[in-house]
Amino acid sequence: MSKAFTRENDGDDDDLPEGVAPIPKGSPNYITPAGFARLQAELRELTRVERPKVVEVVSWAAGNGDRSENGDYIYGKKRLREIDRRIRFLTKRVEAARVVDPAAQTNRDQVFFGATVTYATSKGIQRTITIVGIDEADMTKGRVSWIAPIARALMKAAEGDEVPFRAPGGPETLEVVEISYIPVD
Repeated sequence: MSKAFTRENDGDDDDLPEGVAPIPKGSPNYITPAGFARLQAELRELTRVERPKVVEVVSWAAGNGDRSENGDYIYGKKRLREIDRRIRFLTKRVEAARVVDPAAQTNRDQVFFGATVTYATSKGIQRTITIVGIDEADMTKGRVSWIAPIARALMKAAEGDEVPFRAPGGPETLEVVEISYIPVD
């Protein structure tokens, strides 16, 4: 069989937007209720509002004759491909989602998914992060993905625990100062 008809990978990551981490194989897509609602809202907006508008423009442009120089048609088809790619991505993420509500956490003495953790570095710098789903990570808001190295290092730690962390600048020891479970907006 020709190489042209074989697939190099399983295709799961084909629809990943740039800069978005794939879900580790065999792991569910852990996500907070607010993050899940945002994914569903975006998917609903694309399928019910944006895509039908673009389809209407493309069908109108196709009826105008020569498609090779028809900007509305060319741009519309390109935009339709982008929307369809995003819909496929969102559909996969929503189907794989396992909603975890931080407020429902019963063991609040340890760090788990959804925890807001304040930790101190060996240099005395304190930082606060919230451990969230892959699709919710945003360092500007202090939200770190559960697959991030810092989150993995802090998992299952309790207040007062010192955990080793392999930072880019070298080995580091982090002390867990405070753990709380508040709803993520």
